[in-house]
Amino acid sequence: MVRNPFSKRPLVPVIRLEGVIGASARPGGSAINDSVVASAIERAFRGKPPAVALQINSPGGSPVQSALIAARIRRLADEKGVRVYAFCEDVAASGGYWLATAADEIYVDAGSIVGSIGVITATFGLHEFIARHGIERRVYTAGEDKSILDPFRPERERDIVRLKQLQQDLHGIFIDHVKTRRGARLADADLFTGDIFIGGRAVELGLADGIAHLVPKMKALFGDKTRFKVSKPKRGLLSRLGVAAPDLIGAVEDRAAWARFGV
Repeated sequence: MVRNPFSKRPLVPVIRLEGVIGASARPGGSAINDSVVASAIERAFRGKPPAVALQINSPGGSPVQSALIAARIRRLADEKGVRVYAFCEDVAASGGYWLATAADEIYVDAGSIVGSIGVITATFGLHEFIARHGIERRVYTAGEDKSILDPFRPERERDIVRLKQLQQDLHGIFIDHVKTRRGARLADADLFTGDIFIGGRAVELGLADGIAHLVPKMKALFGDKTRFKVSKPKRGLLSRLGVAAPDLIGAVEDRAAWARFGV
């Protein structure tokens, strides 16, 4: 009888979630969304692994895509009865932290930036610029609020009020989700102001469970012979060949998202 040398070597799938979370992946960019990472997540839970590890490095982005990705992970984890461990790298903020909460346990580096549980909207006011250059803006709508927050016209107070209400609603959903996932582990402190916290402080506040790195932590849990298999999103043919259409605006937006956290 031939002994399988891998029979007592647990194989832990690793799902890498890196980049800005966007509604659609930009050509040549690092944006992730549910459709991009779905196959990688499904592969990681194939069979019944001893556990699944998440490697997260994201400044956040779309709240809906964050929720969809996290929900997919939780659904499979519950169906398979598999525990999930998240390991945060440079940043797991805003939507990136939402992804981390899909795990049963969250670990950070001592220098990781965690939190930013809030909602932000950024835009420009260009009405004075176009007027100065003799440009006339023409917009026709059916419905007086169809062009809410149009950057080419002066702000309307009622538009700002409406936006803040939408933000409050989204913020409430985010807060409820974190409280549901982290429960009694959260400290009795105001963690939902949009503030960010460094590794050790995040652990003290209950946003994370400890300071640890993926490989040593998983080996401590499942043995020194534990193996790892990274499950990455599948890339298109042009991307695999190193060919991608330029997206300057998208690149600038991605860079700005990371820059908010100093990385």
